[in-house]
Amino acid sequence: MTAGLQLLLPFPVAGGDPYDGAEFVRGAANRAALAWLDRGDWPDRRLAVWGEAGCGKTHMVAMWAGRAGARVLAGQALVDLSGVPEAGALAVDDADRVPSEETLLHLLNTARDRGLTVLLTGRTAPARWPVRLPDLSSRLRALVAVEVGPADDALLEALLLRLLARRQLGLKAATIRYLLLRMPRSPAYYRDAVASLDRESQAQGQSVTWPFAARVLGLGAVAGEDDISVAVESDCCCSRSLL
Repeated sequence: MTAGLQLLLPFPVAGGDPYDGAEFVRGAANRAALAWLDRGDWPDRRLAVWGEAGCGKTHMVAMWAGRAGARVLAGQALVDLSGVPEAGALAVDDADRVPSEETLLHLLNTARDRGLTVLLTGRTAPARWPVRLPDLSSRLRALVAVEVGPADDALLEALLLRLLARRQLGLKAATIRYLLLRMPRSPAYYRDAVASLDRESQAQGQSVTWPFAARVLGLGAVAGEDDISVAVESDCCCSRSLL
């Protein structure tokens, strides 16, 4: 992440439930994962969705869990099987961060014995998770795993506009264009960046302009304002209203 950008703890913003299906930004990168999540015939009742941090996996888990009536467990907090339901469906978000391989293996075995539908997420494909237990390795390799790919330009722009709208940040087209041109192409970075801009704008009592964004996010030297304005006029990608 670019120097100067501090990660923020999440806090409520306007616009309702951030994991509501209507808030999810769909695109080519997540189309395959969404199609699998809509299916009801996963092989062995198991599916893994993987992709880089911030690509929308947790949001997709929440949408699927709402439809399936599934219980959702956080992988990094999973220390025993007390949260595993007796029937129905289960999702383990960040399953690659479960502290103990034994716990994850026991969870998969228990889910099989109880006939549970299981969804796992991780940052890499389960077959590549660095596990030592042979039984767990074989179970992970047997999973159908679908990738959430890198975000394309259209998805990143839609995500930025959605994040700005949720925080009621009204930015000029030149500022939006500047952010799209200069920020790293990472959905996780976009979320942290907009949160930082919102916080600093309120703390300093300033509107978010591209020089302000450059300073807060540490994005380095900027072109002249006229250069950015010309770029905006020559590219209509930011001309539509905020979502």
